[in-house]
Amino acid sequence: MKEEQMVLTVLGCRGSMAMAGKDYQVYGGATSCYMIQADGETLFLDAGSGLIGAPVQLPRPPVILLSHLHLDHLLGLGMYPRLTQKGLETNILVPVREGEQAKDLLNTVYSPPYWPLSLESYAGNVSIQPLALPMRVGGMLVEGREGFHPGGCMMLKISFRGKTLVYMTDYEFGHIPDSELLSFLQNADLLMVDGQYSPEIYPFRKGFGHSTDEEGIRLMELCGARQLLVVHHDPQSTDRELARREKALNNGAVRYARDGMVIRI
Repeated sequence: MKEEQMVLTVLGCRGSMAMAGKDYQVYGGATSCYMIQADGETLFLDAGSGLIGAPVQLPRPPVILLSHLHLDHLLGLGMYPRLTQKGLETNILVPVREGEQAKDLLNTVYSPPYWPLSLESYAGNVSIQPLALPMRVGGMLVEGREGFHPGGCMMLKISFRGKTLVYMTDYEFGHIPDSELLSFLQNADLLMVDGQYSPEIYPFRKGFGHSTDEEGIRLMELCGARQLLVVHHDPQSTDRELARREKALNNGAVRYARDGMVIRI
């Protein structure tokens, strides 16, 4: 069935390392993976361990769009069941720099001795191509801008029928956003912003390429965004800690991402 609006499903929102156990049942321990469905199309933002639980049977071949190539954003690719099913097509788009090849970058991880075989050797029809923006996935327009993170990370804006979602994982603020950035974010319906660290911890992690929920709220106010979803939770932040921080914000426009959360935009 075609969705007349964008539907965001959180499949994984943990940062840096997948976690498990009784302290990670509410917000989840799977690493970054977000599914957006609209107009019969499926777009995955990143392929962390949350991708393992993603739907296999989809109306059209999905597009897996990688923001960057750190391991926590790639963990789920090798175990996504769709890739193993003959005849099913899956498209993976990889950010590349001059002189780099998309397939070679993924094969650095997904090939012997680190993995039994390359992704293109799976039974499914797996296409690995360089990410080129702007692009369209059905009726969704995808645009991008380079963020600030060690090794780089793409900020991604997805627009559909007048609604806009911006994904800013693995992003460190540290300065007043410039006019170009604010223009890119202007009046977004949903900002998904890295809030890995608490304000108390951040001074000890400055330069690591992550930020705080407070900086996300400041950015939301500056660009006029309607909602903020805090993502990329620190692996050392338990359910109790995240619930405390979320409650302390006392802001109905701000939520912390949780595995299984569904937001219609």
